[in-house]
Amino acid sequence: MYRLVSNDIRLSADNRNGKLKTSVDEMLRCPTCHGRLSRRVNSYVCFSCGVDFPEVHGIVRFVDGKNYADSFGFQWRRFDRTQLDGPGGRLSEEHFIKKTHTRPEDFKDKLILDVGCGMGRFAEVVTRWGARVVGIDLSTAVEVAARNLVDREFVGFQADLFSLPFAPESFDCIYSMGVLHHTPDCEHAFKVLPQYLKPGGLMAVWLYPAYNNYYRFSDQYRKITHRLSPRALHRLCKVAVPLFYWLDRGLSVIPLGGRLTAGLVRNVFPVDRDPDPELRILDTFDWYSPKYQSKHTYEEVFRWFESCGLVNLSVGERPVGVRGRKPLSSTSKGQHTMKKSENYQEILCP
Repeated sequence: MYRLVSNDIRLSADNRNGKLKTSVDEMLRCPTCHGRLSRRVNSYVCFSCGVDFPEVHGIVRFVDGKNYADSFGFQWRRFDRTQLDGPGGRLSEEHFIKKTHTRPEDFKDKLILDVGCGMGRFAEVVTRWGARVVGIDLSTAVEVAARNLVDREFVGFQADLFSLPFAPESFDCIYSMGVLHHTPDCEHAFKVLPQYLKPGGLMAVWLYPAYNNYYRFSDQYRKITHRLSPRALHRLCKVAVPLFYWLDRGLSVIPLGGRLTAGLVRNVFPVDRDPDPELRILDTFDWYSPKYQSKHTYEEVFRWFESCGLVNLSVGERPVGVRGRKPLSSTSKGQHTMKKSENYQEILCP
């Protein structure tokens, strides 16, 4: 369902977005040769190498055709507003704060890069806090984000994070929520990003944790399920998720061995168990559709931050979430501070 946006709000948003697009145009670079781009009627053209990047459905495309993220394009078109905050609650805002260890004041009046914006779930949160957001996604989901955030200061591009179309040190903050682990090389994906952060800027990521064995069976199933077409997998989820959800609920109330059997089913046939049936299908599809899905530890991610010279590291309440800052000067590199209360070992072993 589309939101109804008043003409006054839309006009104000168009004015703000016009200013944002103008400032973003100045930082755009060719992802191939890093030359400056010239704005044309329906495209951007590189001054240096002459490559043309078309604008299709209002989104500039810096990638070609199909890629390993196609399932996410299907996912966020099908569940285009399922996870957006609204009058019924602010679950996405809560998740963002807990996973990134950030506050609204970290983003107000700042220029933000949302890496893997999807349908705009977290961009909606930080634009509500007063941020100006540039969202990139490898899939066509960025079209959905632009539609969902039509009344916000948001500009989206379809682009590859390994070849981003921006000048170095363009953004006050960069975040990526549950995205980098869906790339062929999560560490490499992470280390690409700090170059686009201004000195003193904030960087925050959240990745799947590698601290339990819950993934063993689903990782094996995904070797097959990621090969299914998104539409076929979605149909499978619509059957399998209700089946195993209610089987789990039914077994759990049987005396004696019921709970033990339910636990076995839960581990061998993992599906999401959110109370909301639509979220159950969305999260299960999200789990079984990606070609790539890596898991990580705090120790590992801390090494990535430190190797990039980021300092003042801290962790979120939900593993594995880490944030840090780019030093204001090169003399600050190598410094690392973290409050004892924020120690990742204390979070894992309270």
